[in-house]
Amino acid sequence: MKKKFTEKQIHILEIAEKLIAKKGYEGTSVRDISSAAKINVAMISYYFGSKEKMMAYLYQYRVQKTRESFAEFAETIKEGKPEMQIKELLKFVIARLFKYKYFHGFVTQELRHTEHLKKELTDFYNTFTIKIDEVIKKGVASGVFTNAPKPEDVLTIILGSAIFVIRNKDFYELYVPGKEENYDQEAEKKTTANLLITVFTLLGYNPEY
Repeated sequence: MKKKFTEKQIHILEIAEKLIAKKGYEGTSVRDISSAAKINVAMISYYFGSKEKMMAYLYQYRVQKTRESFAEFAETIKEGKPEMQIKELLKFVIARLFKYKYFHGFVTQELRHTEHLKKELTDFYNTFTIKIDEVIKKGVASGVFTNAPKPEDVLTIILGSAIFVIRNKDFYELYVPGKEENYDQEAEKKTTANLLITVFTLLGYNPEY
């Protein structure tokens, strides 16, 4: 069931998100968040219970917003050619994984224990998988794609590759140009380009780059 957030909760969560993205979860205190949000420290406890629970609320809020933006995005590309839709779907999910990469450590720990967070994420993955399946079938029917891999396998390849890059910066930065100044940007570009080749190969499609 979709959770409804009050305007005040959203304000605090969005402030917290900006701080955590810059300083990390451990480096961001409740006092930092309350000061930036211009509220009393006790309000964090009132609205969320604790810093840890606030992070769970933030994760749930961000997944809900991503699902909403994906629904709008999917609508805008639905008339496009299958190859274009696959490319845009892949770019959509990778861009969000990199943009909200600070969640990954939290997700690893918290999703083992919090069922409603698991459901939020699983529902989004299922929605995305259904869309991939729709596009693959359209491409095969029109002769654009010669293979029809399972959509859940395509999503697994995309997520697995992107999350590996995000979690293993010490390794991957050895192979990313411009790593000192723009590592995240360059890593995202490299990951996207490699995955496009992989996914199009699975589909039996040879794009003209």
